[in-house]
Amino acid sequence: MRTSPWLGLLALGFAAFPAAGEGPSPSPSPLTVDGGLVIWTLVVFGLLLFILRRSAWPVLLNAVRERERRLEEQIAEAEKNRAEAAALLEQHRKLLAGARTETQEILAKAKAVAEKEREALLAKARQEYDGLLARARKEIDAEKEKAAGELRRDAVELSLAAASKLIEEKLDSEANRRLVMTYLETIEQRR
Repeated sequence: MRTSPWLGLLALGFAAFPAAGEGPSPSPSPLTVDGGLVIWTLVVFGLLLFILRRSAWPVLLNAVRERERRLEEQIAEAEKNRAEAAALLEQHRKLLAGARTETQEILAKAKAVAEKEREALLAKARQEYDGLLARARKEIDAEKEKAAGELRRDAVELSLAAASKLIEEKLDSEANRRLVMTYLETIEQRR
């Protein structure tokens, strides 16, 4: 039959204690080793280790393993989230760069359209200016011709009137001058 090492330790512990009534034990010193106390300490430690190994150890190991598993999951999830954030950041940067490019293109097109519109308005304004200038010149020329025609008519009328007066009266040159001057004064008064 096989004996358990625990039983041997238990027997050794009983042997190490003196029997009750053998006499007072000497006072223990910190440097002396009491064999019975050592054995009982080992027995209690072994029993406690056995009980903990059967009842508490699996629970503690499971808790540690579960915590380790959760930490690994959290690390994996954090890595996944970091990768997603990096991808989103890169996508955001690309979108931002595309938006900047599109904005620059729109601004360039708007500037080109504005420049064309400005040129068109300037050309139209020049054309209107040239038209107004040509019309004003025509009107000025027409007014000049009209004034020149009126002046010719007035000169002809004056000449005819002066000639008719001269023919009616045969006068000397001093009398002719007086006659023309009086006629001119009457014309000015009519106006």
